[in-house]
Amino acid sequence: MDARLKAIAEFVPRGSRVADIGTDHAQLAIELIKSGRASKVIAADKNAGPLDAARKNILAAGLDDRIETRLGDGLSVLRAEDEIDAVCIAGLGGALMVEILSAGILSSIEYLILQPMNAVERVRMWAALNGWLVIDEDLAEVGGIVYEIIFLGRSDRATTVEETKRSKSPLLKKLTAGRLEKLKKIAASMEKSAAAVNSEKYRRLRAEIEKISAGGDVL
Repeated sequence: MDARLKAIAEFVPRGSRVADIGTDHAQLAIELIKSGRASKVIAADKNAGPLDAARKNILAAGLDDRIETRLGDGLSVLRAEDEIDAVCIAGLGGALMVEILSAGILSSIEYLILQPMNAVERVRMWAALNGWLVIDEDLAEVGGIVYEIIFLGRSDRATTVEETKRSKSPLLKKLTAGRLEKLKKIAASMEKSAAAVNSEKYRRLRAEIEKISAGGDVL
């Protein structure tokens, strides 16, 4: 299992009942049971091909009694509100992740472990507006790409750590440098147009560039 999935698994509270949404080949689901992080996993995917591969991997691991596969889109695979305690969603774009979470029934879910591939700030905004608190977060690198993992809990019950794994990670500098380079490229492109330079979007972009350049955090 790669560093990304390992970092996700380490945020799952021990003994949880977990929904692994977009399970693909069920690597995370299998690890959660083997490590004792989860007591039960619903491994779901909207595509039949990956789910068939997931079933084969689960059977090969001898875990078909503790990992149930379900074909369906997002959280629609859940059959009862109290089936699970935690949801893991990894490897999807931030916009799609927000769409899935917004469409689902989350009233009985205690924790969300999310790894968006992009638009991380959109996921954070959704969390803040919908009663979820960032308990902790981490970074993981696979194939030269740095991924962000966010561990969320109910804002009325969860507490945060004083210093997140992300803030202590040696990968933060690399993530920040990559984000700054990307923003500068966007700014350079916008600067070819006078209208773009006078836009609110450009002003926000420059403000973020200045913040990161001055040593501020990157979302």
